[in-house]
Amino acid sequence: MNVRTPSFWWRPAGLLSTLLAPLGLPYGFVTTSRMRRKARHRSSVPVICVGNFVAGGAGKTPVAIAIGALLTTRGKMPAFLSRGYRGTLAGPVEVATGTHSAAEVGDEPLLLARAGRTVVAADRKAGADAIGTAPGTVIVMDDGFQSPTLAKTLSLVVVDGAVGIGNGACVPAGPLRAPLAAQLPRADAIVILGTGDAGEEFAIRAAAARKPVFHATLVPDEAARSLAGKKVLAYAGIGRPEKFVTTLQALGADVVALKAFPDHHGFSEADARELLAEADRLGALLVTTQKDAVRLSGATQDALRRLHAESTVVSVSCRFEDAAALADFVLSRL
Repeated sequence: MNVRTPSFWWRPAGLLSTLLAPLGLPYGFVTTSRMRRKARHRSSVPVICVGNFVAGGAGKTPVAIAIGALLTTRGKMPAFLSRGYRGTLAGPVEVATGTHSAAEVGDEPLLLARAGRTVVAADRKAGADAIGTAPGTVIVMDDGFQSPTLAKTLSLVVVDGAVGIGNGACVPAGPLRAPLAAQLPRADAIVILGTGDAGEEFAIRAAAARKPVFHATLVPDEAARSLAGKKVLAYAGIGRPEKFVTTLQALGADVVALKAFPDHHGFSEADARELLAEADRLGALLVTTQKDAVRLSGATQDALRRLHAESTVVSVSCRFEDAAALADFVLSRL
């Protein structure tokens, strides 16, 4: 979704969500109808889908990377598959971090490619074919939970612990891509990412539906700890930029301003000049996410190159509360 997710999505249902609810009915119906279709293609190797119930992101990519790492420890050969949202290459193409740009393959595939073999393909079936059938291969599909294109061996659904499923309504009244009643039965397990009452409430709901629930957190890298006590201007084009602010504050940074952009935002020279000028005026460090940084890498225009060079990048990784139990569960389903 290439817009900022509305803040009212993540609050209890109010007047605006009630007024928009009728518009969510056809959206949810169409998505539900797609999910009920029989999968058109079945890969000869296992396919693990790491998806979510909502629009606007829930932390799928770091979870997918961590799942890939778990598979590696158990002797498997994970390969990431992505549609390369907003990338110009239809593929299938194997992503090379030193060659491809976010404009070509999308921002998330570049992050995945840092962790392991990654194929981008607008046609998921073609992407799966390109990955091949070498012994031990397991496809880890970033997103695609609602898609019937490729049969899934296992579907892990990520839920943001801070906000859960928001107000529980369908787009545009709320964040759900389809009614939860249509989605939850198709999930094999739930990963609650981060802490919060909303996440715990959803964990209880999922357990009542007999879904295994695993917990995980996002852990900033050691370099990010140098931000403690420093004034920072944070900027981010992700699903919920305020989540980035929470991370920075937990590190002890003094966040004096946040510049929020739509998810997957392509930064312009004007954006870069504005951010550089604002940081200079505030006497603050520019800080951004790893996902935003990959969209800036390789920039050729002056202000964008300077913005990339002067920004501190906060990288995070996913840590499972009980990695061994999750690995056992995943392997038992393959």
